[in-house]
This record gives sequence, structure tokens and C-alpha cells, in this order.
Amino acid sequence: MAGELVPKKITREQLERIIQRAAELQAGEMDTGEGMTEQELLKLGSDVGIPGRFLRQALYEESAGAGGLERGPLARWVGPRTVMAQRVVPGDRAALEQALTEYMTEEEAMTPKRHLPDRTVWERQKGLFAEMRRGFSLQGKAYHLARAADVSVQLNALEDGYCHAELSADVGNHRGNAVVGTAVLASLGAIGAVAVALVPGLQVLAFAPLLGGLGLGALVVRDYRRRAERMQTALEQVLDRLERGEIRSRPRLAGPRLSAFGRIADEIKRSVEDVAQTLRQPPGGPRSGGPPSIPRSPKAP
Repeated sequence: MAGELVPKKITREQLERIIQRAAELQAGEMDTGEGMTEQELLKLGSDVGIPGRFLRQALYEESAGAGGLERGPLARWVGPRTVMAQRVVPGDRAALEQALTEYMTEEEAMTPKRHLPDRTVWERQKGLFAEMRRGFSLQGKAYHLARAADVSVQLNALEDGYCHAELSADVGNHRGNAVVGTAVLASLGAIGAVAVALVPGLQVLAFAPLLGGLGLGALVVRDYRRRAERMQTALEQVLDRLERGEIRSRPRLAGPRLSAFGRIADEIKRSVEDVAQTLRQPPGGPRSGGPPSIPRSPKAP
């Protein structure tokens, strides 16, 4: 029809600005004071047509980002103390918690350190068998998570069939070693610079030891950053397997269940016992000193 207005298309950038402005206007009509609770946020999202799953996911991501973001000169110079990974994964919270518990215990050689209301903190398993398991690494596993001071696992239900999973690893033990190592190398470089400066004719080379110490310290810092990156990758790999359903709780069988390492140890123990029993038997069999046994003839029918 002549003169009819053609509907104007809204670009993605305009859509984002419009939704943001509409949310601001909607929030302005509500008496939120300095902030709002989670329930008020969910109600506001429901009013503007945003599903609660996405609001909860954004809320958990915001909390994780704010809590895990470390500021300060040490974090900028050496690196963060905590690395984390987060993702929305399919599954029920109880089933995912059980699956991650079995995975952390059997696959990562870790044990619960603390059971908090919102998360579980894991630490490296201690003991001879745990150290042998990590040392031999029969399947070629690196056990990166067990190298952290602790690993925190948090699951939050978004809606039926989906959870927000957050894994964070405290690598402050490695960062502390990097800081101490860098400080020692820099101090040795400074002492060397002073010693060289006191030698007549070598004052020109006084800065060489200091530069060498600082250079070695930079290598120590770079090594820590690589460790943190490997830890980050290990956390992401756990979420990858959890998202694909490769980490799942196995049905419990009747009686105690031995791990693969335990089964191997049990087989070795039985083999040693069989050999020892054979060596204890005298030559010729256990009845070599007595009269030979006469086989019995079958009874006549």
C-alpha cells in the first residue's frame, strides 16, 4: 500500500542498548536502594522476559569474576594466586557432585579437605600408595590438579537439567616459591654488583651481576606463569569431560570396590604368597617322607 511505512530493522548494537536502557527504566521504578536481592533480580528478569537460568548464570559468573579477580602489584608482576574455570554443564546437581567426587578421588588422587555449604575443597592425597600412584603414572597422567595447594569445586543449579560448574585452583604455593626464588636471585645479583664495583678497574662491569640476577628472576616468573596456564588448562579439561558426559557416577556394586591400583597390588600380593608357599614345601611334595599313596579303584556298580 502506498505511503505505508516499512518496518525498520534494529541492529544488534541497538538491541543491546535498548534492552539495557529498558532494564534501567524498569529498575528505576523499583525501590532497590543501594542494590537488590537475588529474588528481586529474578523477578525483574521475569518481568522483562529473561529466563531465570540465564540470570542465575550471569549472577554466578559475576560473583566468580569479582571474587577471583586479584589486584595489586604482585598479581600484575608474578601472576594470580588462583586460576579458575566455569561453565554451564548438563545434569542434575546431585549426580554431578557424585560424579566429580568419584573423579577427584580416583582419577586425580585427591581427598576432601573441607565440605562447605556451597562448595567442596579438595587437597592432595597423602600416603605411600598415593605417592606411588602419582609417581608411576601407569596411564601417563600428569596429575596437575594434585600439584595445587587445593582445588575448590562448586555447583549451582540453574534449572532442571543444567548446572553452573566452577572449578578454582589455589596455586599460591608455586607463586610463593617463584617470589622467593626471584628475590634471592635479585639479591645475589645486587651483592655481586657491589662486589664487582669494589674491584679497581671493573666498575664498568658492576651492573652485569645485577642484570644477570634480574634476568634469571624473570625466567622464574615465566615458569610460574606456565604452571598457572597448565593448571588452567587442566581445569578446563575437567569441565570438557563433564560437559560431554565422560565424567559420570558409576553404579555401586555390592561389597568394597577396589581401584585399578588396588587390584594390581592385590594381584602382586597373591603372587608373592603363592611363591612363598611353594618354597616352604619340601622336595618331592608335601608327603614325600611317608609311604606312597595307593590310588583307590572305582567301586563296582
